[in-house]
Amino acid sequence: MGLSYSTAKWLAPVSFLIDFAAQQYGMLSSPNMKDINDKNLSFFSPQPFFIAGFFFPQQLFQVAWLYRLWKLDSTKPQERGELDQLVDFVPYYAVGNLCIAAWMVFWNSERLDISHIFVTINTFTQLYYMVAKLPPMNTKSTSSVLTHIVSKTFAGIGVLDLLHNGSVAFFKDVPATMTVRVLTGLGFGLASAASDWIFGGCLVYDLVALAAGQSGSWRTLLGAYAVGSAAIVAAKNIAIPPYNNEKSGYKATASEDVQDTV
Repeated sequence: MGLSYSTAKWLAPVSFLIDFAAQQYGMLSSPNMKDINDKNLSFFSPQPFFIAGFFFPQQLFQVAWLYRLWKLDSTKPQERGELDQLVDFVPYYAVGNLCIAAWMVFWNSERLDISHIFVTINTFTQLYYMVAKLPPMNTKSTSSVLTHIVSKTFAGIGVLDLLHNGSVAFFKDVPATMTVRVLTGLGFGLASAASDWIFGGCLVYDLVALAAGQSGSWRTLLGAYAVGSAAIVAAKNIAIPPYNNEKSGYKATASEDVQDTV
């Protein structure tokens, strides 16, 4: 999914602005996105303010990532390797922003079945990039660090969006069954065991947001899952540090091949 540098430098910010405009529409329209949320509840409905609390700092990281994408000069060999790491993520980043924007339009129209299509595309796009395309983090590279933060937080909140939208679209007002409770624990437990600090932290945040939006024994269980997920993420990453070991396969950007596109 290669892009030229010039295409990447306009595609990424345009997709960001489209998504940002859609979010403003979602908050300022009547009914707004929270009104729709309050009318459509299910066993995976989070506390809505947790989503807002996630997106604000996440968008600051996006702005920093976009600034670096624009600032780096592909004609300078010492900067080209850094730029390549950013450009490689741009197609997935743009797909994510456009899907979230489309999701907002259909969410506010209460077409939750259609909005779920866009949530699914976004979540699996971000998970695919994170698992199959994202190189190991090089802590000495600002581009690498920012790309890891932006891509993994996109994927992390995407998991919550997928669970939330799917539950209210197809299981409105349905309580969590034993099957849902067991699969939630297994799914988050296995994902936590395979996660670094960033994506793992997002999974813990997802569980806390879900617990805050639920009640009774399901809320208590989700809270326990959040604690367990945090313990798994911490134990795994303390035992096997994911970032700061040179033997982990990080590549120095100076050794990257010079290419016209990535």
